[in-house]
Amino acid sequence: VLSDDGLSSSALAFGCRQYVLTVRPRCLRHVIRSARHERCLVSSRQKAGLQRCRPLCTAPCDQRQPKPDDVMLHKFTLIYKFPAIRFLRVVSRLKLLQTGITFLLLPPVYYLYFQGQVTYSLVSYSTGIAVFAAIMLYSLSHYLRRFVGMIYLDHSETTLKISHLTFWGKRQDLYVPVNDIMTLADTGDSRNEVLLCLKRYSSPDILYFSTQLGQVVDKNAFKQIFGGMS
Repeated sequence: VLSDDGLSSSALAFGCRQYVLTVRPRCLRHVIRSARHERCLVSSRQKAGLQRCRPLCTAPCDQRQPKPDDVMLHKFTLIYKFPAIRFLRVVSRLKLLQTGITFLLLPPVYYLYFQGQVTYSLVSYSTGIAVFAAIMLYSLSHYLRRFVGMIYLDHSETTLKISHLTFWGKRQDLYVPVNDIMTLADTGDSRNEVLLCLKRYSSPDILYFSTQLGQVVDKNAFKQIFGGMS
């Protein structure tokens, strides 16, 4: 098809009812090549944008606190110990055993009562002892779990490992940053008090330790963390 400016018949023609558009094959290939190149540039820009956004998306994961497994790899030095923690552990386990035996005896007592072989007073007495033992166990464990047995400081002097008892009388290690520990001046404890409070800024939980009943192994490190006694 010939156009008005004298193009050869090898050109491609696209027409409708009133207009005819003539395009050379060389020009058509150039247009297609340009479109492909532009599409590649867009896709490469999108990939580059995703790569730039990826560090922003993963930033919160890098700011997470260290795992306990990582903290346990640090070397800790003992700065305080409470020798009577072993006795408190035995008391906690004995009280737990006593409460368990008391509740195990209740079903046979009730069975014998329904069989008419024991009196109501014996059932009431057994139930009262079981309830009293449970209350005593909870009250005793509430305080025994807050006694600090040992305090360790890592070599970098940034993390404390605080050992205390659990409800079952087992040892539990608590890892706390040094800058999260309140000094004795902030807690308001005096030199004459037997029990001192170990408080943290990030938690309302209170632990207890004693410099009179316990032993301060490293006085310099202890003073650096808890400060002087008011």
